[in-house]
Amino acid sequence: MFDKILIANRGEIALRVIRACREMGIRSVAVHSTADADAMHVRLADEAVCIGPAPASQSYLSVPAIISACEITGAEAIHPGYGFLSENAAFVQVVEDHGLTFIGPSAEHIRTMGDKITAKETMEALGVPCVPGSQGGVASLDEARQVAAEIGYPVLIKATAGGGGRGMKLARTESDLAHAWSTARAEAKAAFGNDEVYLEKYLGQPRHIEIQVFGDGRGGAVHLGERDCSLQRRHQKVWEEAPGPAIDAATRAEIGRTCAEAVGRIGYRGAGTIEFLYENGEFYFIEMNTRLQVEHPVTEAIFGVDLVREQIRVAQGQALSFAQDELLLNGHAIEVRINAEKLPTFSPSPGRVGTYHAPGGLGVRMDSALYSGYVIPPYYDSLIGKLIVHGRDRAEALARLRRALVELVVEGVDTTVPLFHALLDEPDIHAGAYDIHWLEGWLEDMAAA
Repeated sequence: MFDKILIANRGEIALRVIRACREMGIRSVAVHSTADADAMHVRLADEAVCIGPAPASQSYLSVPAIISACEITGAEAIHPGYGFLSENAAFVQVVEDHGLTFIGPSAEHIRTMGDKITAKETMEALGVPCVPGSQGGVASLDEARQVAAEIGYPVLIKATAGGGGRGMKLARTESDLAHAWSTARAEAKAAFGNDEVYLEKYLGQPRHIEIQVFGDGRGGAVHLGERDCSLQRRHQKVWEEAPGPAIDAATRAEIGRTCAEAVGRIGYRGAGTIEFLYENGEFYFIEMNTRLQVEHPVTEAIFGVDLVREQIRVAQGQALSFAQDELLLNGHAIEVRINAEKLPTFSPSPGRVGTYHAPGGLGVRMDSALYSGYVIPPYYDSLIGKLIVHGRDRAEALARLRRALVELVVEGVDTTVPLFHALLDEPDIHAGAYDIHWLEGWLEDMAAA
């Protein structure tokens, strides 16, 4: 059993890990930048260490500073949360080289899945269905034209090291290809220092479905159903729910079994998410996230498990605390991401929080590091909270979400709460009739009205 865990993150996810540690009787260490000296995760951890100035590159992304914090405090393990260094294979290697435990998968698995081409090749070999596309990176525009002709237009040009929609461009016809190709490469080079791209078939109206998997690192693995993350803006998720409105029990069991078997065969350790586009009853692999997801609470709600606790247990070398046949789905859960952003532009809205009141009651969970008087810094992601609701069915979850949003009070800064009030008035949302393009189309219609 670990005695002390350092959390290499901030905000609500740092609080989430601290809470799991406290329930397990494990001491927690918070790291923070100078801008986060008054943050809630710093206040609630057993110990706190300042690791640098406000810019993330000099604090939360500083590997030497994080390792030094472990040495100073005697922490034996590091939980990375999500973002920052959570999927950095080089960081994992440094952690292990210093005799510490990384609470997550191996550097090898992070490296394999971090490169989208290698990840796709690996998943194809493991029997996971993939989107038709190029076999590896595409080195020239002529090669891109050949691949596009083979798989058919429209096509997506995507950065191999991409994420968050950067380095991704759509070519609907051959005449679009040259511009999309050059733009994607330029964006990829600027964002990731790597301009390699590949091509995939563009699906017209798919849903974004992700399968939560968990491995013990010794060949044992399970799945915990799916989450529908189709409501997105600029490839960023804003609303997630589980189970998916478009997935039936038989389909869930089949794709879940495929994914669990795949990660079991490679000896994957810890939490992971295999993401798909889903259209016309078919799944197409797009990527694997080798970490805990922002939206993990909806899975926890419907299965009644603590995924962070399980991450810690598995990192300690323990077996999974549940078998596949013990994971029984219960009800429906929805998460909405509350950002400090000004609508309709979605521009960041940092500043001092006035009155803050979190919603509560049956089936309501608010994961947030806010408090009255807290100053939201301008240096980091604008996510300030996640509102999660759980009901016996989807209709009850939607009603509970509407009620909880009314109760939520965040004064002093602009937030995205009005977006969700508006979405709850839409018939398509209540019918679950949306795809990955629905939200952007709806926002365009609202702007034009």
